[in-house]
Amino acid sequence: MCSPLGAILYRASRRLNTVNFKNIPGPVQKILQKNGFLSYYGHAKKLDEYGTTIQYNRFERKDDRYFGSYIEKHFKNKAIPDMSPALRKKFWESIFELFSNAVSHSKTEMGIFTCGQHFPAKKRIDFAIADLGIGIPKNLKDKKKLILPPPEAINWAMEGRNTTKTGPIPGGLGLKLLREFIHLNKGRIQVISDTGYWEQCSDGTVNKDLLPHPFPGTVVNIEINTADTNTYILSSEQSPDDIF
Repeated sequence: MCSPLGAILYRASRRLNTVNFKNIPGPVQKILQKNGFLSYYGHAKKLDEYGTTIQYNRFERKDDRYFGSYIEKHFKNKAIPDMSPALRKKFWESIFELFSNAVSHSKTEMGIFTCGQHFPAKKRIDFAIADLGIGIPKNLKDKKKLILPPPEAINWAMEGRNTTKTGPIPGGLGLKLLREFIHLNKGRIQVISDTGYWEQCSDGTVNKDLLPHPFPGTVVNIEINTADTNTYILSSEQSPDDIF
């Protein structure tokens, strides 16, 4: 939750508000100091001795190179299920597409916010990316002239064949691969934009709902099941002999 919370608080501070944290429960404060969130609000940073945090960060839209280095650094040694080198490359590209989408679709002027956490005891990794842009429903309306309820707009955007990108480079393929992997991995994907809530559950089913209040942008959270002992490869790498 640090990504969307940080986005909201950043917007509040840009409107000349002062943000302070008081009376934070001890265990919560410790985590928020380890992942660097509270260092933005005057608290000292604590050493992450177990290496379980994916540090809270704010990126400018032009910081794609830094985001790539950030992902490589903070997902390293985080118990990601075993993948072939080709699939692992595609997997990181699909994570990078989340950042790319926030840059190209959101039109945010306030940056992109990321954070995550490895929970070894719960056998999962959560990683969230948030922006303060125009949101998926408005982007769909502006680019495709499609007016859909927010949950349905998110559902449209999460379909691998759908994209609002134009030009020779196709969009949406990274999200398609990410959804397929998360489904096989029995993880989860959650997306919030405007008043829309969309979730791909661990059994592959999709839930959609309407929130009582809008989020001023978009949040995507992916949850990876680290108890997964399968080895994954791209279907294009599979030899015909492997199916017998």
